[in-house]
Amino acid sequence: MKNLNFITKILHTKFLKEDPHGSLHMPVYDNVTFEFKTAEDLELAFAGKKPAHMYSRISNPTVEHFEQRIRAVTDARGVIALSSGMAAISNTILTIAKTGDNIITSKHLFGNTYSLFEQTLKDWGLEARYADLTNAKETLKLIDERTRAIFLETITNPQLEVVDIQALSEAAKSKGVLVIADTTMTPPYVFSAKEFGVDIEVISSTKWISGGATSIGGVIIDHGLYDWNRNPKLKRDVVKYGPFAFINRLRREVYRNIGACMSPHNAYLQSLGLETLPLRVEASCANTFKIAEFLNKPGQVKSVNHPGLKDSPYYETARRQFADKPGAVLTFDLGSKEQCFKFMNGLKLIRKATNLHDNRTLILHPASTIFCEYDDETKLQMGIKDTMIRLSVGIEDSGDLIADIEQSLGRVR
Repeated sequence: MKNLNFITKILHTKFLKEDPHGSLHMPVYDNVTFEFKTAEDLELAFAGKKPAHMYSRISNPTVEHFEQRIRAVTDARGVIALSSGMAAISNTILTIAKTGDNIITSKHLFGNTYSLFEQTLKDWGLEARYADLTNAKETLKLIDERTRAIFLETITNPQLEVVDIQALSEAAKSKGVLVIADTTMTPPYVFSAKEFGVDIEVISSTKWISGGATSIGGVIIDHGLYDWNRNPKLKRDVVKYGPFAFINRLRREVYRNIGACMSPHNAYLQSLGLETLPLRVEASCANTFKIAEFLNKPGQVKSVNHPGLKDSPYYETARRQFADKPGAVLTFDLGSKEQCFKFMNGLKLIRKATNLHDNRTLILHPASTIFCEYDDETKLQMGIKDTMIRLSVGIEDSGDLIADIEQSLGRVR
C-alpha cells in the first residue's frame, strides 16, 4: 500500500529477512560475529559484493531494522544508527571534511556541539566559521572553496532560535554547499527535513526517539539530495558507489574505524520508542504550549521563550516549518541565578536533570551545567544568561505541571 502515515509505516516496516519464529518484533541479536557457509561467501561480504552481517561493530540485524524504520518514514537514501547524537555529528563531519576545510555554523548551538567544533575538531585543522544563520545572504559571504557544509539546529538548544531552513538551503545550493541539520528537537514526525532541502540529518535519538530516555543513540540520515562529486574527499567513492558515496564511505571507513556503533539492545529499545513517538510528541507539545501561555501572563516571570508563542520572533518561521509542534522545550528568565536555584529547589514534581524529551518534565539551569565550561563572554555570545531556566516538558498532566510551577514561583516572589 502507498501513502501510509507515519505510525503505520513504523509498525509495518518489514524485516529484511523473515524471522524463523514469526516474531512481530525484531529480536535482539546481542552477539558480535556471524558465521558464513563458505570462505567464498565471507570474501564477497568483506568486499561489499554480497549484503551480509559480518561483525556487529559494522552492522547488526537489530540495528539494521531500526535503521530501516527510520528510512521508511523519511524516504531517505541511507540511514546509519550510532552510539549517540554526538557520534552522529562527529562521524558526519569526519566523513565530509579534512584538515584545512571549514564548516559554517552558529554560536547558538548545544554546548557539546560547540565544543566539538571549537575545541576537538579545531585541533585537527577544521575551521568553524560562525554566522547569523537567520541571515542567509550574510551567511553566504563566509563560503569559499574549502567550505564543506553549513551546520544548523532546527531549533537551537537552549536559545530556541529558528532558522528559515528553506531559504538557507536554497542559498547553500546556489554555492554547491552541503546542508547538515541537527533535527533532534523536531524529529521526522514533526519535520520533513528532505522537503526543506536538508541534505544530511543528524539526530540524537536519545531524546524523542528512545521512548522516554531508555537508551543513548544517534542517527545519520542521507536524504539523497546532494551531488557528492562536489566534495573532494568523496570523489573516489562516487566512482565506485555513485549516489551512495557518502553512506558507503561512512559505513565502510569512518563509522567502522571509529567504532561508535549503536548496541543491539539500544536499537531494540529505540525501535520500540518509534512506535509511540507520535503519541508522546502530541502530548509533550500540547503541554509545552499550555505552560508557555501560563508563564507568559503578566507578573509570572521576567520573560518566556518558546517558538509557539505569537510574540516570539520565530513564530511565523516555526509555524511554517513545524506546524503546531514547535518543540517541547521552553526557557524563561527570573531575576537572578539565585532566584533560578530557589525556584528549581522548590519544585516537587518536575525533576532536576539534564536531558530533553523524556516522558518526565525536566528542568536545569544551562549556564551552570551544560555551558559551565565557557567564560562569561563566550556564554553571552552563545545567548546563555545566568537568569535563564530550561524546561523540557514531558507527558504528565499539564494541570499538575502548572500547579507545581505556580507553587514554586510563589516561593521566589
